[in-house]
Amino acid sequence: MALGMNLSSEGGNSGSKFMQAVKFDAKSGDLVAVNRIPMPDMTWEKEDVEIAYPVKVVMDLAAIKVGWITFAPKYHAEWAEAGQKMPAKPSDEHKQSVYLKLFFKDHGVREFTPTSKTVLRAIDQLHDKFLAVADAHPGKFPVVTIEGTETVKVQTPQGELRFKAPKWSISGWTDWPAEEAKPAAAPAAKPASKKAVLAAPAEDEEF
Repeated sequence: MALGMNLSSEGGNSGSKFMQAVKFDAKSGDLVAVNRIPMPDMTWEKEDVEIAYPVKVVMDLAAIKVGWITFAPKYHAEWAEAGQKMPAKPSDEHKQSVYLKLFFKDHGVREFTPTSKTVLRAIDQLHDKFLAVADAHPGKFPVVTIEGTETVKVQTPQGELRFKAPKWSISGWTDWPAEEAKPAAAPAAKPASKKAVLAAPAEDEEF
């Protein structure tokens, strides 16, 4: 639980407006690239492209941010570096989220800002695994294989609810793709305890 977020209940999911985004639907399990396309009249149209599983993605987990995001009545977010104190919640409309840069071979760099508690828990667990082995791969970025989804059951006063979480794992390490701007280097935080039982995936996985 290195991200320091309150993940005790379920929420929604959405993307941001400043960079091409990717979103994960915790109800259907769909992973979707959200493309904003400029039109001749200076407006923008949105196109959703479903990403098929399995898929490999380079994640900038060292520079993940935590905070709050809303799209109503307009986009606004407040972020802090992981491990630092969460910023104050700006309004009742803001939801807990993370800011994470991903690179897809077929979709380029995307920002991922989920608010689903089911998805945030999966990211928190993946981040813990990243911290446990990151020191063995200085300067490298984890390649995460998303195999598909798994069902998560949540007990509520109204009964059992079911959500989908990404089923993923760190399968290798690589440089940030040369054709894309490299994220600002952010040193990985030291894990609270060494998890020697975790095998470090091989570096320089073909991506």
